[in-house]
Amino acid sequence: MARGGGEWSVTGAVSYKRITLLVCSFNILIALFVLRFLYASSLHFYPNHRNVVRYRADEIRKMEESTRIRRSKHPSELVRLVKKLKHDLATSESSIELSANVKGKLVDEILERLKRLEEKSNVTLVREAVETWRSEKLKEAKELIQEQNGVNSTMIVEEAGMLVRALELDWDVLSEEIGFWLPAEVHNEEHDDKPEGEEEPEEVLAGRPVPGVCNVELHTDYGGAAVRWGLTHHKESAADCCQACLDQAKRAKPGEMRCNIWVYCPSEFGCFSPDIYEHKHQECWLKYAEKPKRSFKDRYSETYRNNHPKAPTIVPWVSGVVTA
Repeated sequence: MARGGGEWSVTGAVSYKRITLLVCSFNILIALFVLRFLYASSLHFYPNHRNVVRYRADEIRKMEESTRIRRSKHPSELVRLVKKLKHDLATSESSIELSANVKGKLVDEILERLKRLEEKSNVTLVREAVETWRSEKLKEAKELIQEQNGVNSTMIVEEAGMLVRALELDWDVLSEEIGFWLPAEVHNEEHDDKPEGEEEPEEVLAGRPVPGVCNVELHTDYGGAAVRWGLTHHKESAADCCQACLDQAKRAKPGEMRCNIWVYCPSEFGCFSPDIYEHKHQECWLKYAEKPKRSFKDRYSETYRNNHPKAPTIVPWVSGVVTA
C-alpha cells in the first residue's frame, strides 16, 4: 500500500507542474496579443509624421490673415452692450413696483391736465397733452434724483428712479396699470388715381329730376328739428323727398312746424351719421330750422374723421332748403 501511494504522489506533482507551465504560457501569449493590438491602435491614432500636410509660406500667411480678420470682426462692443442691457433688465425686473399712492397721484395729475382742454378736443390734442405732462414729469423725476431734494416735488425720493424707468421705458405698461387708455390715431389717406387733366364726371341722382324749388345740394347734410323721421320715411328719389317736404309744409296746421329742409340718402350702401342708428338707402328726413345751416358739406374734415373712424371721406347725403 505504501509503495503504491508513493508512485501516485510523484505522478500528481509532475502533472501539476505541467499544468502550471501551460497556463503561464497561455497568459504570456494573451499578453503579447494585447500589446500588439495596442501598438496597432496607436499607429491608427497617431499616423506617421510623413503623412502630415505641409503648408507653404504664403498659405500660412493667408490663414493668419484670415484669423486676424475674423477676430477683428468679432462684435465685442455689441456683446458688451447686450450684457449691459441684460443686467439693466434684471435690475429693473427685480425692483419694487410703484406704490399705489404714487400711481394715484399720477392719475390725479393726468386728469387735472385733461380738464384744461376744451370739451370737444380730439384724440390728437388729448395725446399731446398727456405726452407734455409725461415729459415734464420725467424731467422732474430726473432732477429729483440728481438733487436729492423733494421739497417741491409730489414724489417720494426712493421711488423717483422707478418712476423714471416707468415713464421712459414702460409707459405703456404703467398707463395700463393706472387705467389710462387712448384709442389709436386714425390716419385717413385719400388716394386720387384719376388721370391728370381729366375732369370730374357730373354726378347724376337716380330718379326723376329734382325741381328748382328744392335747391338740391349734393354731398350736403343740414341740421334742424325733425318734422318727419327718415328711419321710417323712405322715398324713391330725392325729388320725391323734396316733394314730401313741400306737401307737409302745405298741410301743416297753425302752430305746427313746417318743413323747409329735406335730407335724402341716395346711396345703396346707406349713409353715415354719428348717431346710434343705421341709416339706409332712400331715407327721407323732413326738418325745420328758422335759419337753415349746413352741418357738413362735400367732405368730412380730418379732425372729424379722427374722432369718428367709421366716417367716410365724402358726405353721402343730398339736401336742400325749399323756398317759400
